[in-house]
Amino acid sequence: MTPTGPTMRIVRPLFSLVCLLALVLPVQAQWKWKDAKGQVHVSDIPPPREVQDKDILQRPNAVLRRAPAASAAAPEVGSSAVAKPRLDPELEARKVKADAEQKLKAKADEDKLAAQRAENCQRARQQIATLNSGQRIVRFNAKGEREYLDDAARAQEGQAAQRVIDSDCR
Repeated sequence: MTPTGPTMRIVRPLFSLVCLLALVLPVQAQWKWKDAKGQVHVSDIPPPREVQDKDILQRPNAVLRRAPAASAAAPEVGSSAVAKPRLDPELEARKVKADAEQKLKAKADEDKLAAQRAENCQRARQQIATLNSGQRIVRFNAKGEREYLDDAARAQEGQAAQRVIDSDCR
């Protein structure tokens, strides 16, 4: 025995409507296109990239139009401006700001490196001047003992300072 009360009068049409929607909704998310041979294809995945925009017969409602192929996007001979795809203005502003910040950071890094090179150059020139002055130069070894630089050590230190000058003093 099946119930036939007022509840069933509401439930049956509602159930039928839900079943009908369940059948119709997947059809709305279908792609439909013609291939190069003129054959019509229907699928739930987008067509291959080789399919031109004009050959796409149906697309899902939520999908935006893809950019045209490179050959279709080539400007005409008389055309002076190339049409750029419209982007979100806020996104463009953020990108411009990020690019500007990146350039400023690169400039700051370059300035910092130039300052370090100038300081290294100055110290190397000062070292060569000290080595050439003829004064006795003392340095401390790993044990903390004093060592006087002999002529060979002076020449070696002078060569090291000259290499710094050659690389950093431009």
